[in-house]
Amino acid sequence: MHAVINRIEQLVETLGSLARGCVLVLVLLVSANVLIRYGFSVSPVALQELEWFLISPIALLGISYVLKHRADVRVDFIYEKFQPRTQAAVDLFSALSTCLIGLFLAWVCWHYMMQSYAIGEGSPDPGGLPHRFLVKAFLPLGFALFGLQGIADTLRAIKGLLTPNPVPEEALP
Repeated sequence: MHAVINRIEQLVETLGSLARGCVLVLVLLVSANVLIRYGFSVSPVALQELEWFLISPIALLGISYVLKHRADVRVDFIYEKFQPRTQAAVDLFSALSTCLIGLFLAWVCWHYMMQSYAIGEGSPDPGGLPHRFLVKAFLPLGFALFGLQGIADTLRAIKGLLTPNPVPEEALP
């Protein structure tokens, strides 16, 4: 069980690093677009579209990364008063919900992305980017990764429930 959790979280960490890299590229791209627009009075459509192409991996790969690092919004003032077993039960319910929602959305978005691929969807703007399905591919990928992180969290919560005296996660190294 521990090996499965580690594998999933290594994948989440790796793709989270990709999302972090996209943030840097996006900042540089926006800066370049501003310089080009105001310095040379040129506004390339492809570069503007690339900006929102980069937002997709940032958001969709970032959600599982945020969940893995517990940087999401939680109602800790209630949760922290629970006993470790109750916390593990709440974690199990949350993780199962995350898993089911993530995998369902991945399945729905897969069809959406494949439809885009099938019709050869591209930018409707002259000079825009082709192959819009590439950016839409981050939808099923991001939600599947979110569901996988939900699986890792589910396994961790089950492990916590099965441990005779579970140690709170904050006490772990």
